[in-house]
Amino acid sequence: MKPQLIKLLFIAFVCGNVQTIFGAANDSTVDENCPTLANADSLQYTELIQRMTHVCRYDRLERPIEYDKITSKRLPIVVKLRIYVYLLQNLNSDLLQFKMHALLQLSFQDKRLAYKEFAPERRETILGQKHLSERLWLPHIFFANERESSILGTDEKDVLTSISRDGNVIISTRIQASLYCWMNFKKFPFDQQYCSTVLESWMYNTSDLILEWEDRAPISFDPDMRLTEYNLGQYWHNTSVVLSDEVNMRHGAFQGNYSSLSYTVNLQREIGFYLLDYYLPSMMIVAISWVSFWLQADASPPRIMLGTSTMLSFITLSSSQSKTLPKVSYIKVSEVWFIGCTFFIFGSLVEFAFVNTIWRRKENIELKKVNSKYIIKSTLTPRPSRRQMGGSLSNESRARSCSSLDNIVSSTESVRNGNGTVNPGFNNYLTVHPNLPIIRTECADTLSVCSARSTNDHIVDIEKDKDKEKEKDSTTFTTMTPQEIAMWIDRRSRLLFPGMFLAFNALYWIFVYCF
Repeated sequence: MKPQLIKLLFIAFVCGNVQTIFGAANDSTVDENCPTLANADSLQYTELIQRMTHVCRYDRLERPIEYDKITSKRLPIVVKLRIYVYLLQNLNSDLLQFKMHALLQLSFQDKRLAYKEFAPERRETILGQKHLSERLWLPHIFFANERESSILGTDEKDVLTSISRDGNVIISTRIQASLYCWMNFKKFPFDQQYCSTVLESWMYNTSDLILEWEDRAPISFDPDMRLTEYNLGQYWHNTSVVLSDEVNMRHGAFQGNYSSLSYTVNLQREIGFYLLDYYLPSMMIVAISWVSFWLQADASPPRIMLGTSTMLSFITLSSSQSKTLPKVSYIKVSEVWFIGCTFFIFGSLVEFAFVNTIWRRKENIELKKVNSKYIIKSTLTPRPSRRQMGGSLSNESRARSCSSLDNIVSSTESVRNGNGTVNPGFNNYLTVHPNLPIIRTECADTLSVCSARSTNDHIVDIEKDKDKEKEKDSTTFTTMTPQEIAMWIDRRSRLLFPGMFLAFNALYWIFVYCF
């Protein structure tokens, strides 16, 4: 029995040793594949990060998971954003975009990276650059209104990653982006633009990830930042949800509600440049076009040269201001000013053509009254002189009238008898009224009576009637030469054009600043 007992004890001893050897080998294999976190306080930061983010403990493709303590429901991860703007370059009005240099900071909680339990002595925050962020899960955030974006400088220098003891991860990235901004130029150059920056989640919808602004100073600007053409006014931020479906595929092929953050800045255009380089020169050009009102109406070369040169100068000035603007379909305030100034310059040219045409007329113009109504009416619709129509006859015409009247009288006498009755032999040719008026004419040199009749005859004195008509016309009508009318119009234009331009300016600037 003893030899058998000894043999059994020997076999048991050997088996136990073999099991111990294989168990130790298995433990060493497990430790090699999943490095231990024992003595984490004595590990270097790089080694600590490598062990915490080992594949046996950390999956960088899976977002941090948290559950509701009451309902045990899986909760979405909350990512908070803060943005610090270094630089805002001036808006490109032609391309409808602006450039921005900013620091974008993302913070979220990842319990898998909390090391305060196995490294209680470590109080410092772990800091690293891009190589550290490449080992971690990161939320994919993009600019929804970007034209192009990139990381400033080198990746190693411009990405900062920090991990705190309780697993709070902060990713800070310096970026530059060209962002789309819709602009309204109806009140250009007195306009103000509202440009937004929109950030959205790319991969995860609201059931997995929610974006929020930081509670304290979510948006800030460099106090030394200056803009040359704009003034930075107010700014505000907003939180919203974007729907992605088969029609609006802004998030690839994924459908659902996606969290979105945005902030808007109010940029007010500086008008000092446009006042000095556009409005004041255009006012001076319009005023120069009025110099032609002080030149004589028949001075065609200087007045034409002055009008055309001011028109061409103003068109050149206006075209230089509109080169940087997009070709929009609506009317801008600057175009209203252009049309108004063009109207006044063109009006001075039309006024010259009008007075020059009047100056070259040869006949005088009779006016009922010397005022604007009758002068303009008589100038636009000239008629022959009323005196010429009424009886301003020459001596020759008067002589012809006298002879013709004498013939008529002699014919009358030939058909009368001595007792005043009409000879019946002439009834077939001429019938004369027995009381035919006797017409008395006076020659220019001497007063002669062509015929004298009995007291019952009717006598008409043409010269006396003409004198009465002259007296009547002299008290009612005034004659002005074409040259006098042309100068009268020029004198009125010296006051009319500046007055109308001042009224136009008053309406224009009231509309600009009050509407």
